[in-house]
Amino acid sequence: MGIPVIDFSKVDGKERASALVEIDRCCEEWGFFQIINHGLSEELLDRVKKVATECYKLEREANFKNSKPVQLLNELVEKNSDEKIENVDWEDVFLLSDENDDEWPSKISGFKETMKEYRTELKKLGNKVMELLDENLGLPKGYIKNAFDGGVDNAAFFGTKVSHYPPCPFPEKVNALRAHTDAGGVVLLFQDDEVKGLQMLKDGVWTDVQPLKNAIVINTGDQIEVLSNGKYKSILHRVVPQTDGQRRSIASFYNPSLKATIAPAPQLLGTKVDNKEKDAAKYPKFVFGDYMSVYLEQKFQPKEPRFQAVAAV
Repeated sequence: MGIPVIDFSKVDGKERASALVEIDRCCEEWGFFQIINHGLSEELLDRVKKVATECYKLEREANFKNSKPVQLLNELVEKNSDEKIENVDWEDVFLLSDENDDEWPSKISGFKETMKEYRTELKKLGNKVMELLDENLGLPKGYIKNAFDGGVDNAAFFGTKVSHYPPCPFPEKVNALRAHTDAGGVVLLFQDDEVKGLQMLKDGVWTDVQPLKNAIVINTGDQIEVLSNGKYKSILHRVVPQTDGQRRSIASFYNPSLKATIAPAPQLLGTKVDNKEKDAAKYPKFVFGDYMSVYLEQKFQPKEPRFQAVAAV
């Protein structure tokens, strides 16, 4: 069993209506789905895989071997302990954004050019996905993007997290990435097409996000849950370590500006009947930067208290 797969080309054709229904169902019932025929060329995706893999091998692998999770695991093995490492992840990760352009890896030929091109194309795809969510929710076109921009043109944050999960000799003793929901808006993931490991929680069961060549995995974050007043939910997901194979993961986050004010869309709230709110707001109104301050402290804890905490800010 895996998560649903949607032929994204159908949203521009005769089967648009049925494709929108399927996307709506996935957002309501899963919070995760994969899209194929999304418009990003195979040639570009092949280059992304190549430069990301080379970057890890040449610039990051040696440091990971001396990293905290490796040291902690070695200590447990030496002690013959049955304990599990709970507070660190078996992951090598770095962030690419427009704001940290001068910090991007520079030793791999073509890395910067390839990832800039990829991020440009993926941001376009992210905008298209958000417009489809607008349409399915009955919101004006561009509502989610405008909410994320916070009234300032192009202020939304688009970051790309490049991760590698090396083989782990004792996977029962570590987490590759602890269970969490994503803080922001829409996540577009280009995951490894051979090495599994990503799982999402569906009806109380951890379900594999199955590797699928050149697909893009879409999942909705906490802010989509708020804007939709709970129609669409952010979903717990995790990465479990593997003994064989090195898993590559390139996750791009379309998040609100830190100054953006987020609240349930007024169009999704009912009118008052007999002085009672038909569909009351289920989430508080808050500034995303305040939410992120709470999230950074509570990322790996249940999400509901985060909404309560930010309401009190």
